[in-house]
Amino acid sequence: MVAEAGELDDLRDRARAWIDDDPDPATRDELGALLDRLPVTGPELADRFAGPLTFGTAGLRGPLRAGPNGMNLAVVTQAAAGLVGWLAARGADGPLVIGYDARHGSLAFAERTAQVATGAGRPALLLPRPLPTPVLAYVVRALGAVAGVMVTASHNPPQDNGYKVYLGAATADARGAGAQIVPPVDAEIEAAIRTVGPVMAVRLGPRGEVLGDEVTAGYVAAAAATIAPDGPRDLTVAYTPLHGVGAAVLTSVFARAGFPIPGVVPDQAEPDPDFPTVSFPNPEEPGATDRLVALARQTGADLAIANDPDADRCAVAVPDPVRGWRMLHGDEVGVLLADHLIRQGRPGLYATTIVSSSLLRALCAARGRPYAETLTGFKWIVRAEAGDAELAYGYEEALGYCVAPEQVRDKDGITAALTFAELAAALKAQGRTVADRLDELAAEFGVYRTDQLSVRVDDLSEIAVTMTHIRTRTPSTLLDEPVTSVRDLAPTADVLILRTASARVVIRPSGTEPKLKAYLEVVEPVVEGDVAAARERASASVRALRTETAAALGIW
Repeated sequence: MVAEAGELDDLRDRARAWIDDDPDPATRDELGALLDRLPVTGPELADRFAGPLTFGTAGLRGPLRAGPNGMNLAVVTQAAAGLVGWLAARGADGPLVIGYDARHGSLAFAERTAQVATGAGRPALLLPRPLPTPVLAYVVRALGAVAGVMVTASHNPPQDNGYKVYLGAATADARGAGAQIVPPVDAEIEAAIRTVGPVMAVRLGPRGEVLGDEVTAGYVAAAAATIAPDGPRDLTVAYTPLHGVGAAVLTSVFARAGFPIPGVVPDQAEPDPDFPTVSFPNPEEPGATDRLVALARQTGADLAIANDPDADRCAVAVPDPVRGWRMLHGDEVGVLLADHLIRQGRPGLYATTIVSSSLLRALCAARGRPYAETLTGFKWIVRAEAGDAELAYGYEEALGYCVAPEQVRDKDGITAALTFAELAAALKAQGRTVADRLDELAAEFGVYRTDQLSVRVDDLSEIAVTMTHIRTRTPSTLLDEPVTSVRDLAPTADVLILRTASARVVIRPSGTEPKLKAYLEVVEPVVEGDVAAARERASASVRALRTETAAALGIW
């Protein structure tokens, strides 16, 4: 709370200085209106000047608002100037390619990034229209760009936007070419941003070259070629892009691959930055896919698929003979895709993260495939190593899947959707279902039941307090079993991993949202082939584990 006269004066001076250097009249007026209402607006103004929006391994992400602690034209200009300066300092030549989604401000931020690049003498290539993040990641590799910027906040609420950076081959190793940045590059770019002088002094050039539709056509052709050309194609699919930018590209990819064009949820088909039909534009959130499942029932679909707004994530719902239509967990989709690719004979490394199901490890051990486990995030998955094996496939439980790492070195919700359709069509041609294949995997490996406990906070300091609490008061038992392993990844990562003979709990702050997350897993053997009974036991155990974990975190 800002209460002292001296604090108010200091805040007023900083706001006026920012206004004088803000290139956007709309955000200048926004701050001016807050100044006019001081001291009532003191707390809000203080929050906007609490510090600069930090450039981390996810780039920038935050609310659209004036001031240094928000996404706006001034902050984007600084970020672009810092990135371009960092590239120049490394002698990295080549064009910067820039993509953007349909969120509020995305086009303006993309064009400003291009202007900063050309103003510094670097070619800038703008994607032709709002397009999925995987298209940008593809173009970075396909055109040999020095780096790429994607303006998107992915599945965040409508009031947010963000700024992701990808490195090309000139500034990354072979595994990282076309992937998002990792430390220490994030800190180096952040340092370069802080050396940028007044925003008004940043030299601006033209908005660069706007690429033609051939780049999208190139992605569509490459994506369609990720599956076998002669497999079954008899499959009815319901689809939603959740008001995002995925529909046109996904339907083109399905058609190019020979699948019937999916039916699209009508009132979610076109991009809309306000996301009017959902509380949160994230297919993991309750209610987000209700319209999709309704369309699937109405049309008698075999499969229902949702992308998040920038189409780098993929959610799948299937008809279940016992439970009706249900959304598959990200781990179920991840293991099904891995199993499908292994059955097709795809060699190479299969990778996932420390918070995803350990079933992939068991599957790879049984099938003789190299396996690797990384920290959360695709920036790490695509850099996974196990000897000299090349990455064949990677996934994370948060609905991210990379089925074609040679094309897109990131999660790609469109090729994941197509590959899952290939899997489902092949099962249908055999008179089987996705639910049948899940049961077969459970009978072979046991039931791996995963869940997540997520706590949203208003004050980020609450997360640090809770992490300290669990580190100092770690439970000695879970599910009446001794905790046999406590692994603390600090200071490398703020992650705590607890294990018992049949359970695992991974606790960490979210990297993109103000949340604390606990990832839960129990493993239940299947006795005498009774998968249904094992599932019931696993569900009961994970519910109990959820309650015990919440109590251990001190949140219930």
